Amino acid sequence: MTSDIIASKELKKMDPVFGQHSFDEHEQIVFCNDKDTGLKAIIGIHNTVLGPALGGTRMWQYNNEWEALNDVLRLSRGMTFKSAITGLNLGGGKAVIIGDAKTQKTPELMRRFGEFVHSLSGKYITAEDVGMATEDMDTVREVTPYVTGISESKGGAGNPSPITAYGVFMGMKAAAKFKFGSDILEGKNIFVQGIGNVGEALVEHLSNEGANITISDISQERLEEVSSKYGATIYSGNDIYNEAMDIYAPCALGATVNDETIHKLQAKIVAGAANNQLADENKHGKILRERGIVYAPDFLINAGGIINVYAELEDYGKQEIIRKTENIYNTTLEILDNAKANDVTTHLAALNIAKERIATRKRENSK
Repeated sequence: MTSDIIASKELKKMDPVFGQHSFDEHEQIVFCNDKDTGLKAIIGIHNTVLGPALGGTRMWQYNNEWEALNDVLRLSRGMTFKSAITGLNLGGGKAVIIGDAKTQKTPELMRRFGEFVHSLSGKYITAEDVGMATEDMDTVREVTPYVTGISESKGGAGNPSPITAYGVFMGMKAAAKFKFGSDILEGKNIFVQGIGNVGEALVEHLSNEGANITISDISQERLEEVSSKYGATIYSGNDIYNEAMDIYAPCALGATVNDETIHKLQAKIVAGAANNQLADENKHGKILRERGIVYAPDFLINAGGIINVYAELEDYGKQEIIRKTENIYNTTLEILDNAKANDVTTHLAALNIAKERIATRKRENSK
């Protein structure tokens, strides 16, 4: 009996899923496994009060399965608030496929993943994310209608990356307006970390505006390509966080603002495309506020991509996509002003507005 009690206490102490912060009342977690194709995937459905859970599928070679689970929990939770703050009638979901997208992704694997998505009967709608491309979504579409971001030739809205970047650009300009009194980015020193599809599109916008751009990435080939195209400087130092800059734009994976980097960070503004940029939303949000660094909440300013794929569900065109994405500028200013007036972090200000919209809909649905 005693050993049973001890074992129970140990399990309770670990709380690998329900007890961790990133779980945050998820409605459903689906583990997908298929021996024939090698598929190992996790689908996280966080909240469907506002509508079906929509969020991309990320394929990544995680260090372990717990890391993959934590990632899908954090990402799907973020999608709930991203849709809510942007005014979309969507819930939050996300999927991760464990593996190397360059060597392990096959059409058979993608179709099998699509079958798992289809088994959820529309509660989760997928799209592309890191390690995925529009053609992968076309493959998924062969077995399920519950996918967005398919090719324009097949009736979809196409690659969401350019629209995501445009939304980040709008949010960055709003943050500059708040911090510097002007949203003109000409002459501003901006460090873009991660130059995938979204990062490169952001660099293009910044280059057109005349910003001084420094870029970093794990791929030297990408660095040289983007530098050649837009005249950006390739970062050659050892610690980007120690560099003097006006704006730090994280556009790769999340949690780059963490215990190790936050006190070194020399930026006046943090505004980028990556999800979950703050390793600890509350703790690091407060430190940024105390240091006078303006943080443009990532789940707000990187919402252009979901606006783009939402167009497939609501059947609106490019003009409406652009209009909704440009409105990220106004919403960002509102959030920053709200945070200042109420003496809270910008992350909390945005989160409260998103949560209130969900709570209001929940009350309406219960009547």
